[in-house]
Amino acid sequence: MKSATLALVAAAVVLSAGCSHPQRSRDLANPAVSATTMAQQVCSNCHGMTGSSVSPNFPNLAGQQEAYFVAQLEGFRSHRRSDPAGFEYMWGLSRSLTDDQIKGLATYYANQAPEAQPIEGDRGRFEAGKAIFSGGVADKGVPACKTCHGAEGKGDATFPRLAGQHADYVMKQLLVFQRTDERPEGGVMKSVAHELTAQDIRNVAAYLQALPRL
Repeated sequence: MKSATLALVAAAVVLSAGCSHPQRSRDLANPAVSATTMAQQVCSNCHGMTGSSVSPNFPNLAGQQEAYFVAQLEGFRSHRRSDPAGFEYMWGLSRSLTDDQIKGLATYYANQAPEAQPIEGDRGRFEAGKAIFSGGVADKGVPACKTCHGAEGKGDATFPRLAGQHADYVMKQLLVFQRTDERPEGGVMKSVAHELTAQDIRNVAAYLQALPRL
């Protein structure tokens, strides 16, 4: 009985110690927890320690544009962004984040080096995807992706980095833009994606995943 009591006391001491050290905390409701701690102890479960996720269900965040990143987390926090992944994962995780924590996370990921992704597909698919990225689809009025996302797909401020993004994730998001209103701040992308065929989407997604290795 005495040993059991001592064990409970020891456990309580350990738990209280963890709460008193925000640098080792996973408490998302604690404004004292640093963005780096959150990135490495919470976000890493889906996005990897340095923002390169193993699963294609979760986007790579390494090298992402800070302004874009902040806008997305604010959208999750306010529930303006309501695509399935946002609803299922990010609404709860972002609920109590402070503005400073969001900005800190944006800076953390912007400073991580993106990892090269596997090249999946044939030359014809990459060439077709590159044609859309670099020149758009003229007969449908679809502008070149590089107009906003840069010639190398690295993004610019409010326009996200797409180079090296998982093809599965790119396809999923293009379908969200095309078929729903779940990303209300993506009005421009809704009109762009509307004219893309399923094959167009597969091609451009494969090309983007392979950048900058092609």
